Amino acid sequence: MKEKIFEAIKLHKELVEKFEKTGVDTIIDISKTITDALKKDGCVYLCGNGGSAADSQHIAGELIGRFRKDRRALAAVALSTDTSILTCISNDFKFEDVFSRQLEALLKPSDVLWVLSTSGKSSNIVSAVKVARVRGVKVIAFTGKPDSEIEKISDLCLSVNSDTTSTIQEIHQMAYHIICGLVENEFS
Repeated sequence: MKEKIFEAIKLHKELVEKFEKTGVDTIIDISKTITDALKKDGCVYLCGNGGSAADSQHIAGELIGRFRKDRRALAAVALSTDTSILTCISNDFKFEDVFSRQLEALLKPSDVLWVLSTSGKSSNIVSAVKVARVRGVKVIAFTGKPDSEIEKISDLCLSVNSDTTSTIQEIHQMAYHIICGLVENEFS
């Protein structure tokens, strides 16, 4: 068991080292993009599937509630939280439209779309990004391997070069916590 534990820790450390070398400027740019949108009364819309849906909800909670300090609530919506909307769209249209249909109704030019997809190719996330592109909304993506379909159609992308979903999500979580802290520091 110890060998498996040390193996997991080693992989995590390697990915953190890569993130340190390649991700810092991206984190700064993402934080500035989100801060600018929120200062213009925009909203951060978030979406992902499975664990990435949970991460989307986690980020929205950090922005609306608080991360580390008391400050005004920041507008954020995780598109995976309303089961009536999710099941309606999936039933009446198709699952690929589950996020894009919501964005058609909600997005305005001052908003930001933040998508999370460890594969970088989830069809419902690709559809959501395409709606945002048509609306002229900035798109932030968190993906796995670089040069994914979603990275290619996003404005800013943090990719984690790994085949292991759980370790990709670990780096995503560290990165979004840093972003939440940076954004929060810009508001009182």
